[in-house]
Amino acid sequence: MTTVTTRAATVPKALPPHPLRAEVVRGFPPLAGAAVLLMLGVLLTASSRTWQGGWAETAALTHDALLIALPLTAAAGCWQGGRERRRHTEELWGTAVRAPLHRLLASALPVALWVAVGYLVAVALAALATWPYSMGDHPHLTRVPGDTAALMAAALLGHLVGRVVPTQLAAPVLGVVGYAGLGMAARQNALDALDPAAFAVAGTHPVWWQPLAMAAWTLGLALALTLVYAARRRATALLPLAAALTAGALLVQGGSGMWRSDPLADRQVCDTSTTPAICVNARYAGLLPEVTTALSRATGRLSGVRNLPVRWADRQGTPRAGEVQLPTLAPFGWYVVRGRLMQPQQYAWEAVAALSGHGDCVDRSEGAMLADDAVQAYLAPSPFQSHFDARQAEGDAPTRAQLRRSLAARAKLAGMDEQRRRAWLSAYFAVRAHCGTEGMPSL
Repeated sequence: MTTVTTRAATVPKALPPHPLRAEVVRGFPPLAGAAVLLMLGVLLTASSRTWQGGWAETAALTHDALLIALPLTAAAGCWQGGRERRRHTEELWGTAVRAPLHRLLASALPVALWVAVGYLVAVALAALATWPYSMGDHPHLTRVPGDTAALMAAALLGHLVGRVVPTQLAAPVLGVVGYAGLGMAARQNALDALDPAAFAVAGTHPVWWQPLAMAAWTLGLALALTLVYAARRRATALLPLAAALTAGALLVQGGSGMWRSDPLADRQVCDTSTTPAICVNARYAGLLPEVTTALSRATGRLSGVRNLPVRWADRQGTPRAGEVQLPTLAPFGWYVVRGRLMQPQQYAWEAVAALSGHGDCVDRSEGAMLADDAVQAYLAPSPFQSHFDARQAEGDAPTRAQLRRSLAARAKLAGMDEQRRRAWLSAYFAVRAHCGTEGMPSL
């Protein structure tokens, strides 16, 4: 008789799931990330006319949203920090084998991670919404690392407040106080360098190290306070505290020098086939064909006219020699919405008004005003001209007389033959270029 001996198959034991995994995938932390994403989604959607299509505007708004996102994140962290008190399990957790710091981080980090994910998803969705309407710029993502770190730091600090303050009202109160504090800090220029939610200026970007320094400043302070509260060796808090103070000193010393103007914002993209040439800011180069079309009536009627400025230009500040200011394309929401030029007739009228009737000219004699009005009506009439004329027609006798003179001057300029009108316009622009009235051709 043969005895067969079999060995039982050795089945490796599965590793137990990490304690942090349950905290990350369940409970309140995912809801906190969803709340940040929802809040940013509502804010971005409600103001989409003012940023969609401009990369600089999109980056500025996603950063400025920290004014609301940071207090919300701090409140979420505070609510999570008071969880054991609400559950009455503080004494039970006190008997656990894990160190207090490990227990704190296992509860606080999931909220910080989910809030960061919510913010990054919102930034990605905003970029996707801008992409189809972009006009020549490129994505601006340099602020994102510093902003994400600031949100994670707010979650950690809020968690500490939730553990220290024994009331369920701590979370909403912290959110309100945090929002008020950030709003007050925004009014203090001296704190801008250290304020993670300081308002951004579209068309500027930080130097490469500013987001890293901001991350070290905010996260360093949060980690230092966390170690002071929960670490067995509180001296370990000196390392993140030193990093935070060093980063803060760099930020303060950097001041306004940490911000650089976008090189595209100082460049012009021009259509030189017209007279005057039409130039727009290089950040909005894709709008040049629409602007050219909007001004086509004026440029067509100025063909052959002498003494004109060299170009219309879209610059900040005083126009350079030989230039006249083009109506500004930014901020979005008025002339430009989602990469399209809105109200082209009004835009053309304002461009011609800057070309003909100089607002900085002191002398505004009746003859000069009649000539300015006639030129504007001939080149690019206001879309509301009929309304303005109707209001004048209902005025007193001097107002009605002024309207009759204006209508007569417009009709006279429009009724001239091409050669005579071209000569008259050349003489007109020669005089208006120097804000003078001597030699102004009459109508």
